[in-house]
Formats: sequence, structure tokens, C-alpha cells
Amino acid sequence: MPEDQPFNKHANQASTAPAYLSVWNIESFYGESYIVQDVTFNVHEGEILALLGRNGAGKTSTLRTIARMDNPELRHGEIWLDHKPLHFAASHEAAQSGIALVPEDRRIIPGLSVEQNLKLAQIAPPIGWSLERIYELFPRLGERRNQDGSTLSGGEQQMLSIARALARDIKVLLLDEPYEGLAPVIVQEIAKTLNVIRDQGITTIIVEQNAVAALKLADRAVILDTGRVVYDDSAQRVLDDEALRAKYLAI
Repeated sequence: MPEDQPFNKHANQASTAPAYLSVWNIESFYGESYIVQDVTFNVHEGEILALLGRNGAGKTSTLRTIARMDNPELRHGEIWLDHKPLHFAASHEAAQSGIALVPEDRRIIPGLSVEQNLKLAQIAPPIGWSLERIYELFPRLGERRNQDGSTLSGGEQQMLSIARALARDIKVLLLDEPYEGLAPVIVQEIAKTLNVIRDQGITTIIVEQNAVAALKLADRAVILDTGRVVYDDSAQRVLDDEALRAKYLAI
């Protein structure tokens, strides 16, 4: 991280928050493009948060900032996980702390079987769910454990991406467009799976263009508009408020 950042590198107790994951006043840039603008929200342990907004609102960039990816660059703000600072962490340090990002493109490794993709995630500690537990949650993956992961259907690849995250010892699951291109019946199946994951105490943030499906799953919603938070309240209120949905989500 740059030495001239406006927050104090040594004030590790200055902004300890009661929430499990706290994102405070983060500002992120791609080069000189100001993408995430003073975004603040909290997520409680075991909660599912829907992070919504129109295309280009800064949703994916917010997820990538939380996961401490190199792009976008965090230039201001703080990220706390279970009272520990992440805003100075590199991406591998954030992953070791329990942050798992499942990207939109899923990034299944071609040439490796389903089981090899999962075992690769467990090469180094912290190791999470066992293969047996993963196959219990995703029986289709168990049936296809010897199949090349890149040849799975879209829904099965999404299951594998989520399973690969669970193969690590994670605290927060970040999902970027998990329902994209999937049939409604597969969307429902993945939603049921995410509810099971929530029951295990894992906190989830879901970015999804299928806003209604995400809202039905989520406890709370945060809506971004041009990189700023314009709503932070219950998911059900967004479902009930037609004017709010039309203004910020065009649905």
C-alpha cells in the first residue's frame, strides 16, 4: 500500500467495529478513475448481504477491494474482519484471513478434474471443508469428481467455484454474479445451497444483476449508484418498494 495513504497504519484499534465485516469510507481507483467513492457498510456474522446497483455502479470493484486485489487500488478507507484490519493486506493475506472471492468468470482450471480443482485449493492451510462434506452439499460434483472441471455445465461450474472456496477455511464469501447465464431451476438450487452455507455461520456478500433473486435470498441490501451507497437497509423493503427499485435498479 502507498506510504502516503490518509489512514494510520499503526492505529489498529482505532476503528474496531461491532460488525463482523466493516467497510469504512473506502475509495478505490483504476489508475486515475475514481470507481468506489466513500463506501461504508457493515455485515454481521452469518448474514447474507445483497450488493446491488446498475451496471457500472461499482459493485464488482467493491468486492475486489474487500478481497484486496491489486485492481482497483484502495487509496483511502478501512476494512475490518472480526476486529482485525485488512486494509493493508495483500490478496493472499486477505485469503488467509478468511476472505474468498468467487469471480464472475468462475476460473475453473482446465485439464484438472473436479476433485483436482478442489484438492488444489487445499494445498496450503488453512484447509476448510473436507471433500466428503463438499460432495454431501454438492452431490453433482461427487458424481462428476473425475470429470474435467472446465467441461461441466454452467451451473455445475458455479457449484465447483463455490465448493473450491469452501475447501479453504473461509469466514466471508464474496460472490460476483453467481446466477449469470443459469436456468431458473439452477438459480433456485444454488440459492438453497447458499442458505445452507449461511447456516454454517459463513457471511456472504452477493453481487447479482438478477436483483429479485438476490433480494429474496438476502437479509439486507446495500445499493450503489455511481460508486456511492444510496441505500442500506432490509432486503425485503427493496422488494416492497417499487419506486426505489425503479430508481436505482430499473426493475
